[in-house]
Amino acid sequence: MAATPKETPRGYGGPGGDHGLSGPTVFAGAALMLSGPLSILMGAAGIARDNIFAASSYIYRFDLTAWGWIHIVVGVVLVAAGLGVVSNQSWGRAAGMAAAGVSLITQFMFIPYYPAWAISVMALDLAIIFALARFHVGSH
Repeated sequence: MAATPKETPRGYGGPGGDHGLSGPTVFAGAALMLSGPLSILMGAAGIARDNIFAASSYIYRFDLTAWGWIHIVVGVVLVAAGLGVVSNQSWGRAAGMAAAGVSLITQFMFIPYYPAWAISVMALDLAIIFALARFHVGSH
């Protein structure tokens, strides 16, 4: 009589399984790869035209060209982390949470310049962090 493989909870993979590439993980990877280009476009807009965004006095006020470069760098890191997550690299989950955390902080600091955008991206970053942290493949 042939042995049947043990059933494992959805998303937690067993021997020979996908080892954690569950729906929430795929969502997080895709969201990272969406958030990254959005940050890159935001950064390009800030660099190209410093007068697009305006803010009154604010403690985190930087030159908009500096903000543009910050957003571009964070965007590239988000895309790289997203690729790591969806390709199930060992470093992907931690890099994704770290990149989304940095993005969340930079978006918080960018609120006075473009509040609706910053708050929307902050919500996306929180969803990414939740998906990667909550559905972590624990020790078996």
